[in-house]
This record gives sequence, C-alpha cells and structure tokens, in this order.
Amino acid sequence: MSKWILRSVVSLLTLLLIVILAFRGAAFHRETVPFAAGLPDEGRLLETTEGSFFILETGSAENPRVLFAHGTAAWSAIWRETMYELSKADYFASAFDMPPFGWSEYPDGNDFDRSTQADRVIALLETLDDNPIIVAHSVGAGPVSEAVLRRPDLVTGFVIVAGAIGLSDRDNSKQPPVVLRNSVLREYLTAATASNPLLTRKFLRDFMHRDDTATPDVVEVLQEPIVREGYTRAVSNWIPELFTTPDHAVSLKPTAWSALDLPVALIWGANDTVTPVSQGKELASLVPNSTLTIMKDVGHIPHLEAPADFSAELVFVLNRMTQPHKEERE
Repeated sequence: MSKWILRSVVSLLTLLLIVILAFRGAAFHRETVPFAAGLPDEGRLLETTEGSFFILETGSAENPRVLFAHGTAAWSAIWRETMYELSKADYFASAFDMPPFGWSEYPDGNDFDRSTQADRVIALLETLDDNPIIVAHSVGAGPVSEAVLRRPDLVTGFVIVAGAIGLSDRDNSKQPPVVLRNSVLREYLTAATASNPLLTRKFLRDFMHRDDTATPDVVEVLQEPIVREGYTRAVSNWIPELFTTPDHAVSLKPTAWSALDLPVALIWGANDTVTPVSQGKELASLVPNSTLTIMKDVGHIPHLEAPADFSAELVFVLNRMTQPHKEERE
C-alpha cells in the first residue's frame, strides 16, 4: 500500500510539474509584443524621470484633471466608463498604468516596493505639472498614498476607492510565503496563475460582490496587455510586494494621515471582503475633514460593479473639492 501511495504522489507531482511547465511555455509564446508597440490608439506614452508611463485621457485639457490609478492586474482602461462620465461633467479625465501592469515601461530593476512605486507616481505628477485630483483603487492606493503623503503639493485632492493601504498590518509585519521567495519557482507559478488568461475571469469575480459584472468584455480588456514581452516575469517580480508589509512607509503612520492637509474622500463597497469597510472607517477617522461613502450591494470594485452609481458619487465629491477653484475662475 505504501508503494502505491508513493507512486501516486510521484505521478501527481509529475503531472503538476508538466502543467506548470506548459503554462510557462504558453506565456513565452504569447508574450511577443515589445515595449511601445501595440499601444491602444486612444492612449500615449509620457516620458518621466522614472521611465515612460502609458496614459489615457478624455475630455478638455482646459478642465481640472482627475488622474486615476488602478489596482492589481488591471490597467488604465478599467476606468474608461468612469472617465467618460467625468468628461461630461467638465473634468479632464486621465488614467495611467502602474508598472508592472498595463503598457507602461517596466523598470530596469526588480524593485516594486511601495516607496519605489511612490517615486514613480511622484515623477509622473511632476511631469504632468497640473496638480490633479488623484483617484486610486485597491493596491494602487498604497503607492499613491505614499506619494501624496510625501508630496501633497503635487495634487489638489485625493479620492481613495477601497484602498489596500494596510494600516492594520503596521503592528503585524508580513513577509511573502516561502514558496514565493525563489524567483524561478515564483515565475513558473505566476505563469500558471496571475498571468494565465484562463483564470482572469475567476480572479476578477473573486474580488466582486456583483460577480455577474465580470463580463466577457471586461475580461477581454484586462487581458490586452498580457501579450507584452516579459509580462509574466515583471508580474512575478512584483508579486512579493503583495505579501510584504512596507514597514518604513509613511502611509502606514497614522500621524502622517492626521497631518494631511488636503481634501480627501473615501469610497467603499459595503460588501468588500478584500479591504473591508472597517479599513475605510479607520482612514476616515484619521484624516481631518475627510468623507466616507459606503455603497450598498457593492464589493471591492465599485466602478465595475455599479458604474453609474459610482460615477455619480465620484462627480459629487469632485465637485465639492473643486468648487473653490471653479469660483475663482469665474
């Protein structure tokens, strides 16, 4: 019996190895588009001191800019519907791709920690040089928060949407699981999971309360950049940061949030199981004069799960933030 069990385990491990190798091979053959090729027609690359960023823009540049940052495995196009609604409300809506996702340039090194990502956001804001209101979702809110807290002079306001900032981790530091600490093994696992197009819809639905909104069209949009050269490797280099507490980050310090002198609005889904509403409430309690909106029957991705309601709420908070500036122009 013991030999039978041993043979079964060996067979299972062999099959698993073959499957993982197959997915890595599939990724290698899929990822053929070089940097700056195959870009979506409506976007452009913007050179900064921290590399080239891909950005989408909608509306008149004479209006106040609202700059969007996406979350895990997404890219700027995830905001298209929201951007269109904002442009109708007299805003210049922009969105950028946060490396390693989307079409922005992959950094030369493998450093994706929160501080380094914040450096990239700061470089982008300095290049734009128009003090936008910045809107950040989920994991994107981590480096954006770090950038805003370090350089609040570069923005006019800050909207956090279901932000994965990790304040609750400051007293319980986390490190990546052992299996993810080997770069070679991690790359093969990434090919079988995070960069595997067969799992895009499943992962998206896992983040949602209204999972029927994970439509084939949305999935197709999310999958567009996975054909880039080196996509799996870049995502693999980023993944440890998803499991690491940025212990020295300013954005984990409650005193930094309490000292923030900017208009801040928080928008959360009541049914968010990824970043529960309690995290939004904690942030709201720290930031002076901030507002917290909780959307009913919505999970972690409000702009996909309830796009019309989300856009209406966002326009409302943006109007409140920009009203003094609009009055000055008039």
